[in-house]
Amino acid sequence: MKKFAVLLTIAISTLFYKSMKAQENPQPVSARLNHIAVYVSDLEKSEKFYYSLFNLPKIDEPFKDGRHVWFSLGPAGQLHLIQGPGAKTTHDKNEHLCFSVPNIDKFIAVLNKQRIDYSNWPGTEKAPTVRVDGVKQVYFQDPDGHWLEVNDDQGR
Repeated sequence: MKKFAVLLTIAISTLFYKSMKAQENPQPVSARLNHIAVYVSDLEKSEKFYYSLFNLPKIDEPFKDGRHVWFSLGPAGQLHLIQGPGAKTTHDKNEHLCFSVPNIDKFIAVLNKQRIDYSNWPGTEKAPTVRVDGVKQVYFQDPDGHWLEVNDDQGR
């Protein structure tokens, strides 16, 4: 019994010592995404586009200048649409925002209903890509040509 008490005391002391050392040298906290800002040429059109497709909750923005619309992305952060000049820019598909939906086929039906062109990664129109892990995805552009991916990844 005495050996058990000594071992228990050593174990508790070791844990306490490690805890104290961890507090002396805390691990750095990982950064987390706060927001993504997207420059748009027609704020009203882009607001309608993002809201009607993704049903993102609109949130209060502090500027109140008519040049910003903010949406919540839940724990992932926020999406900020910012009114910019009307000049169109070419965007590369490799640089895209990606949203996951519970049912990609229902989402594709919404794209078809709204007459939004979409393709798979290689560019075949009206066709999804199926990744090697089984995730189905489509690509399309917002009114300013920013690329978007939508997939049915459920946290795989």
